[in-house]
Formats: sequence, C-alpha cells, structure tokens
Amino acid sequence: MAKKIEGYLKLQVPAGSATPSPPIGPALGQRGLNIMEFCKAFNAQTQDVEKGAPCPTVITYFSDKSFTFEVKTAPVSFFLKKAAKLQKGAATPGRGTVGSVNKAQVREIAEAKMKDLNANDIDAAMLMVEGSARSMGLEVTE
Repeated sequence: MAKKIEGYLKLQVPAGSATPSPPIGPALGQRGLNIMEFCKAFNAQTQDVEKGAPCPTVITYFSDKSFTFEVKTAPVSFFLKKAAKLQKGAATPGRGTVGSVNKAQVREIAEAKMKDLNANDIDAAMLMVEGSARSMGLEVTE
C-alpha cells in the first residue's frame, strides 16, 4: 500500500551546503522529519552542481515521517546575473539597463532550464528567459 502524503514543503537551498540551521532545520523539525538525513542526501545529490547555487527543492513528507525530495535547477535570474556578471538586477526595471546578455547566452540558459520551464521547444524557452532578462533590467543583444 502507498504511503499517505502528509504535505509538501518548498525550500530554496544553496547547492552542496544544506545545514540544520534556518531555514532548513525549523521547517523540517516542526514536521517531525529527520533534518540530518535530508541534509546529507541533499548535499550528496547536489555535489555536481555549482556550490552555492540556489536550488528550489520540493520535499514531499509522509505520515510515517519519511520524505522524498526533488531538486530543480537554479532560477533563471541566477543564470542571468552570472552571464551578465552582476550582483543584482536593476532597482527600477524598465527605466534603464544595468547590463546585457547575448542570444547565445540566452539559448544556453534556456537549454539548462528546459526541464523546469513550461515550454514546448527551445525557442519558447528562449522567449521566457528574454522576458526575465528584461524584467531584471538587462538588454538582450544579438
């Protein structure tokens, strides 16, 4: 018989550096889940990802206090800031540009994010990434 799903928990955890400190410890602890077991499994699964990259993680926890988790790729904004060599996006998007990315970089980001995006093909994914770039105050060049 399948386990009864108690709920879902969404966290954004830096790759390879999950620790029992906040926000992970309190979020898992109040649900009665084994914090160290999650930290060890998460760090093992994300050891090949760039250290410190934010990884959206969905934890499914069950009534017997066991859990499974799915790690998604880093947000598009993380890739865009890295490609444009920026610390943060524009303070007032739409009123100027703080940097630029080219179409090749946009394609590379779209290919990396393809499994997590709601797009049928790479061109649609590129349009989504370009929209995110414009909302951050980045210019998309040829």
